[in-house]
Amino acid sequence: MESVCVFCGSNPGRGDRYLGEAVRLGEMLAGEGVTVVYGGAGIGVMGELARAAMRVGGRVVGVIPGHLVEVERAPADLHELHEVHTMHERKALMAELSDGFVALPGGLGTLEEVAEVATWSQLGLHTKPTGLLNVDGFYEHLLAFLDHAVTERFLRPEHRALLLAEPDPPTLLQAMRAWRSAEVPKWFDPPPA
Repeated sequence: MESVCVFCGSNPGRGDRYLGEAVRLGEMLAGEGVTVVYGGAGIGVMGELARAAMRVGGRVVGVIPGHLVEVERAPADLHELHEVHTMHERKALMAELSDGFVALPGGLGTLEEVAEVATWSQLGLHTKPTGLLNVDGFYEHLLAFLDHAVTERFLRPEHRALLLAEPDPPTLLQAMRAWRSAEVPKWFDPPPA
């Protein structure tokens, strides 16, 4: 992976552990020569991630809708800052610029972003790994929901496996590098004609 898109919150979360893992991930990606692609904000978990990667010489690319440039304090010192019109354009460009996706803890925006790229993978629109950085079990309830969706036959086990989850950056990146896309039909039974 030459570039990784990191989905994360523009809020810092409670306590320092989320910011600390954002720093750790940013430094690790930069140290391995992996470009960080992210939502372009200078605040919250997003800002910490970008600053950490840049502090150690990493390349950071931001993608942000114009209406959020001032609100989320888009940094002027990024290697690239793409200003787009809509959130849809933001996600599409971030995906295009990336070889894989990591979700740090975040809120509805982060959840929506990671769900969309996982869905795109399920539909065969890309074959890029998607991982959840499960800091202190942050994503345990989401993972339990996905397991429940498998049990209830709304989700194939192979599609549940599209979302990797690990507690720390090194283990997650190792799992993402080892991951291979499986070509499996979306439906359990053929869709109605």
